[in-house]
Amino acid sequence: MLKSLLKIIPARFRKSSPLIHVVRLDGPIVAERGLRPTLSGKGLEPVLTKAFRKGIAGVALAINCPGGSPVQSAIIARRIRELAAEHKVPVYAFCEDVAASGGYWLACVADEIYADENSIVGSIGVISMGFGFPEAIKKLGVERRVHTAGDNKSQLDPFQPEKPEEVARLEGLLSEMHESFKAMVRERRAGKLKGEEKELFSGLYWRGEKAQALGLTDGVGHLNDVLRRKFGEKVQIKVISAASGWGLRRIGMANPSDLPEAALDALERRAWWSRFGL
Repeated sequence: MLKSLLKIIPARFRKSSPLIHVVRLDGPIVAERGLRPTLSGKGLEPVLTKAFRKGIAGVALAINCPGGSPVQSAIIARRIRELAAEHKVPVYAFCEDVAASGGYWLACVADEIYADENSIVGSIGVISMGFGFPEAIKKLGVERRVHTAGDNKSQLDPFQPEKPEEVARLEGLLSEMHESFKAMVRERRAGKLKGEEKELFSGLYWRGEKAQALGLTDGVGHLNDVLRRKFGEKVQIKVISAASGWGLRRIGMANPSDLPEAALDALERRAWWSRFGL
C-alpha cells in the first residue's frame, strides 16, 4: 500500500535522499599557467560555483595536495567559505595521501576534517626553495651581467653568493606568511588543537591517527563511509567537475611547443610530492 501511495504523490513532494557534492583538490597549488588547469583560485572557480547550491546536504573536499602558493591557498579557502556561508552548506574535508602545508590550509576551510590513518597531515609552515650557482658560473667562464634601477632589485641572485642581509629579509617575509597560516589554523580549529603550538606550527607532519590526537583532524575515516554514517545509506554522492573543453586538449594531445613547459611542470610536481616520500 505504501508503494502505491508513493506512486500517487508527485515527486516534488517526496522526501529526497541527502545529496553531497564532492570537489576533488588534487596536486600542488599554483597560479593558473597557460592552458593547463591548476589548483588555483581561477582554475577552481567554475567547479566551486557549480558545487555549492541551496538544497544539498553538504560539500565534501577530497584533498590530495602537498602544498604550494600561500596566496592561491588563501584565495581558494576564502572562496569556499564565502560560498558555504551564502548557501548555508556544511563543508567536510577528506585527506587522502597528503594534505600538507597549503593542502592542510585547504582542509581547514571545512567544518570537519577526516583522514586515513596513514594520510600525511600537517606541515604548517612556509618554505622557499632554490639553487645557487656562483662557483659553477666561474668554472664555465661565464660573466654575469645584471643592470638594475634600484639597489635591491637583484636580491638572492642564484649566480651570486648569498648576502646575509638579503637572507634575513627573505626569512622575515617567510615568518610573516607563517603567522598568517597559523592565525587561519587557530581560527578554523579553535578549541580543537591539543598539541603545543611550538610543535604544531613547526612544519612537522604526522600520520592521520596522530593528526587526530593533536586536534588537526576530527577523525579517521574515508569519504563514502563517513558520509553514509552521517547521512544514512541512501545518501547520494556526486563528484562535481568543470566542463571539459573541445580540441586537442580533450583528446589528450598537446601543441609540440608546449612540451618543454610540460616537462618542467612534471618535474616541479614530482619535487612537491617527493618531500613526503611519495
